[in-house]
Amino acid sequence: MADKDLNDLFYDTLRDIYYAERKILKSLPKMARAAQSPELKAAFEKHEAQTEGQIERLQQVFEIVGKAARGKTCDAIEGIIAEGEEIMETFKGTSALDAGLISSAQAVEHYEITRYGTLKRWAQVLGMDDAAKLLDETLQEESQTDDDLTGLADAQINAEAA
Repeated sequence: MADKDLNDLFYDTLRDIYYAERKILKSLPKMARAAQSPELKAAFEKHEAQTEGQIERLQQVFEIVGKAARGKTCDAIEGIIAEGEEIMETFKGTSALDAGLISSAQAVEHYEITRYGTLKRWAQVLGMDDAAKLLDETLQEESQTDDDLTGLADAQINAEAA
């Protein structure tokens, strides 16, 4: 096997998060439909629009790297989404459903935050300043979404679930 370097790892991880974002984009409408709280439904719909922009930014990063935008199966996101679907099925119609949806969404956000933080740093090390800026923009959105979900859980959802 030929020697691999940080460029290869960057590209491999970029393909991973690209797959993940596309998978997330498909699951957000389902989560919005399942949400009982109008505020949570709106949060999922807002994040769906953001995710579309995040995918476009990833495509720009692929262009910067000079590679085609192609995903690579991300087992981590497959598992996180499967857990979320299980929560939707198990807690459908209960007062705990929205709390479970938030926990699932935050698991997704935390995965994305780790990926984007790593990719941003690697882009900086590799001298890809334009890619780092694009990745940082998404990182900031993902962090804000996580904060928004925490606020919604603390202000309303968790108390209703109890």
